[in-house]
Amino acid sequence: MRIVLTGGGTGGHIYPALAIVRQCEQEDDHSQFLYIGGQRGLESKLIPQENIAFQSIDITGFRRKLSLDNVKTVFRFLKGVRTSKRLLSKFKPDIVVGTGGYVCGPVVYAAAKLGIPTMIHEQNAIPGLTNSFLSRYVSVVAVSFSDSKSFFPKAKSVIYTGNPRATTVYLANRDRGFATLGIPMDSSVVLIVGGSRGAKAINEAMIQMAPLLDTLKHLQFVYVTGDRYFDVTCEEIRSKLGRLPNHLHVLPYVHNMPEVLAATSLIVNRAGASFLAEINSLGIPSILIPSPNVTNNHQEANARQLEKAGAAEVIVEKELTGDRLFQAISNIMGDLDVHRTMSESSRKLGKPESANLIVEEMRRLSRRV
Repeated sequence: MRIVLTGGGTGGHIYPALAIVRQCEQEDDHSQFLYIGGQRGLESKLIPQENIAFQSIDITGFRRKLSLDNVKTVFRFLKGVRTSKRLLSKFKPDIVVGTGGYVCGPVVYAAAKLGIPTMIHEQNAIPGLTNSFLSRYVSVVAVSFSDSKSFFPKAKSVIYTGNPRATTVYLANRDRGFATLGIPMDSSVVLIVGGSRGAKAINEAMIQMAPLLDTLKHLQFVYVTGDRYFDVTCEEIRSKLGRLPNHLHVLPYVHNMPEVLAATSLIVNRAGASFLAEINSLGIPSILIPSPNVTNNHQEANARQLEKAGAAEVIVEKELTGDRLFQAISNIMGDLDVHRTMSESSRKLGKPESANLIVEEMRRLSRRV
């Protein structure tokens, strides 16, 4: 197949697209790709590093409040549609797939108007503005959460596929995860991470909790702080304890997160959709602290889906303290039945076959032309 992918702004939109690319390559090494992204988004750096052909368009997102900037966005959108039509006509794709972010708007819309089969993938429980707009034009909407189908009443077809990142993580090597951390392979690992850049509130809770960890020496704690919080976190913990305990490992960043996740018994994290798909594919219980600084508060909606299924405990950021977090960890890791039940619930939500389901649907759509 000849495939155009589009999506960007954040890794949550880009990494699912890359998972689709890898699945296509695995099934057919003759697949050809073009990625159309924004000029300023993370995709403009990340995609060329993956040796995928990349073209950019100039586009910005709509503001949710009345603004003169929205008038400029409309003109950029129309220009983006024209540019996209030119790029699509030259590449001649069998299908165009959008994985979210405002850059998808002009690209997928242009493809639909050219009669090219189109699919959008919605990672979050509550869809964003772009995918809501595109849903009435595309051939298929794929969703990560089964309850999200009702948000697309005007779509021609909505299918529940899960998130393709689940496939990437499901195949990760557990032993390499333990080796990366330098932890014995029979250890129970509690991984605490605030996203790739870190989260101030979670790091503060980590610091507050550190003196309490002496009562849980049978667990290995891994704090991933983010680069900008690493030095201050280490300094604060040392000032409280005098040193870093042997069962506490503080890292600025984890480069092979899928493998580390495969070695994890419990995770404390934000509630980005792709990350939740990853932990569910492995059946990892979670304590979720949704970011309050996202559109539509969609992270809390994502987290509540796992909580409702019994796979996670949710702590909203304004209620987060070191004591509260420590108690939640103790309750889950101190009761084998609770941990086992949450793990089973998490695994039931997992869709490790997600990338395969999406590529299967892409093939079906491309054959209809």
